[in-house]
Amino acid sequence: MSTCSYEAREYGIHSAMALSKAYELCPGATLLPVNMPLYKKVSTELMSILRRYADKLEQVSIDEAFLDISTKVKGWNEAREYAQAIKKEILEKEVLTCSIGVAPNKTIAKIASDFIKPNGLTIVEQENVREFLAPLPVKKIPGVGPKTEQMLKRMGIETVNQLASCNVQKLVAQFGKYGWRLHQVANGIDDSEVEEKWERKSLSRETTLDEHTRDRELIYRCIDELAEKVHKNLLAEGFVFKTVAIKVKFDDFTIHTRANTFKSFHSDLNTLRKTAKELMGVFIGEKGKEKGKQIRLVGVRVSHLSVVDERQRRIVFAQ
Repeated sequence: MSTCSYEAREYGIHSAMALSKAYELCPGATLLPVNMPLYKKVSTELMSILRRYADKLEQVSIDEAFLDISTKVKGWNEAREYAQAIKKEILEKEVLTCSIGVAPNKTIAKIASDFIKPNGLTIVEQENVREFLAPLPVKKIPGVGPKTEQMLKRMGIETVNQLASCNVQKLVAQFGKYGWRLHQVANGIDDSEVEEKWERKSLSRETTLDEHTRDRELIYRCIDELAEKVHKNLLAEGFVFKTVAIKVKFDDFTIHTRANTFKSFHSDLNTLRKTAKELMGVFIGEKGKEKGKQIRLVGVRVSHLSVVDERQRRIVFAQ
């Protein structure tokens, strides 16, 4: 599924769930058709509203953005009033509610924006960051999916407080550099800037395998599924691509990538699938690199993107 209403979520339905499973959970569910042109139009209008309130705005998806309002407000009380004004204008002009998180940095603001939904407003002041984060389950940290959550649980880590208190070297030994990043976020630290000019440079999907393997057929099936998901995103956002890349993480947590760049742009699924499999062959073929190592994660990415004008079928700008 593309997404689901809050009423549907009460039945256990969630975004990206297969329709067959969703209907099992809620036989009376109503499926509405996708209307991407409308979504893009409303997104443009929303970002236009938000941009007037921000020193800098970083749009991260069709319905989500970070706003730097450092010079716009003085203190947390003003920040609350400012957020309420944004919510009011969006409701009046677009007849939509939204959830806002206000915090000292981007990661905490993201977590805060998800804290109360729908139509929430959560303020996390600097001195309250650790108190706010401590009781949350680790899955609330952006980027922590089911696999990482399970690995942390096996280490005895279920809450953000436990993650923050864990020896960082232990996390690095388990997750590599990502372990250091997890520890930083758990302690409320994020120095990343709000980037004013965000442009889509790539599209990617990856999956962590249920069991580590070198089974070629299984890995190629994963590539087929990932390529289809990437291709759907390409079509939805109107992109063509020049570069296809694959990512492989082995059971010792080493990561390798390979890429192939074409002379011209492509948009078809077959080219994407075929190229990704050829690149993967370097690692799982008879003369493949990293012999003996089992694969735990596979990823497919396209980059060197350009936007296509659907009316004229021509490239209108390149990135």
